[in-house]
Amino acid sequence: MTRPKLWITRKLSDATLERAQRDYDTIINFDDGLSSTDEIVAMSAKVDAIIPCHSEQFSAEVAARLDTRLKIIANHSVGVDHCDLPALKSRGIAVTNTPDVLSDATAEIAMLLMLGAARHAVEGDHLVRSGNWDFWSPSFMVGKQVTGARLGIVGMGRVGQALARKARGFDMEIHYYNRTRLTLEKEYGATYHGTIESLLNVADFLSLHCPATPETTGLMNAERLALLPSGSILVNTARGALVDEYALLAAVESGHIAAAGLDCFVVEPGGNPAFSPHRNIFTLPHIGSATVRTRNAMGFRALDNLDAFFKGEKPKDLL
Repeated sequence: MTRPKLWITRKLSDATLERAQRDYDTIINFDDGLSSTDEIVAMSAKVDAIIPCHSEQFSAEVAARLDTRLKIIANHSVGVDHCDLPALKSRGIAVTNTPDVLSDATAEIAMLLMLGAARHAVEGDHLVRSGNWDFWSPSFMVGKQVTGARLGIVGMGRVGQALARKARGFDMEIHYYNRTRLTLEKEYGATYHGTIESLLNVADFLSLHCPATPETTGLMNAERLALLPSGSILVNTARGALVDEYALLAAVESGHIAAAGLDCFVVEPGGNPAFSPHRNIFTLPHIGSATVRTRNAMGFRALDNLDAFFKGEKPKDLL
């Protein structure tokens, strides 16, 4: 029996690639470079399935050009804002994602960014690494304490709930805004806010965990940043589009926002060079899910979805 032809657009984990090569006729981008729109369209005529990452763009324009041979896009990501779902559906192309498996890893990065931003990690590392640490006093590098502080979470889905569980280990007081209120069991003592504005007013730390949609693009603009308590800290491990980056820079430069921790940016890869001079902005290159365990789990989840599809079953994560 002929095996389905699969294109894997980036270099995934070794375990994922081994399983894919065992079960599919695979084309793997071992060079790990970005594929152009034309390359994506050309490959769609050669394969039955694609496992892309968030870096590959399937806009309406791309969807309209895809070959009819392509039947499924099994994303190696939770977010699917790089896919025009209605356009792909209209072409009869199934789309899946990889929820559940990266929540803890991403929540760990949110905690790292929160702690690093609060305790001057960038400035401290620079001082020691550059050989310029030649002074100490009780007023030296005094930061903001995380323990017992109020944490506001925007988007109390899987990652938001994972962060809340970890933050309770720091005795943080959890507040959240979500499209719908969680059950009391899932809230686990957290305080629900019916509006984001209400949440912002009490957030010593604010962590973003909602998807990027037309409604959430620019969510944290100048007006909403101004609602945060003076000296608060913003963390974003979701999508760069949620934050008006220049409004955030202005709030940091004014001192209203004490610090920020960012794992995602409007432009990726690359980030925003305007952040670089500010050592109270702790930045990482979108590595929230970058652990061996999670990368394997993401790859296997994508392959599970493909396996189900080609058996004629409904994939678990069909969107």
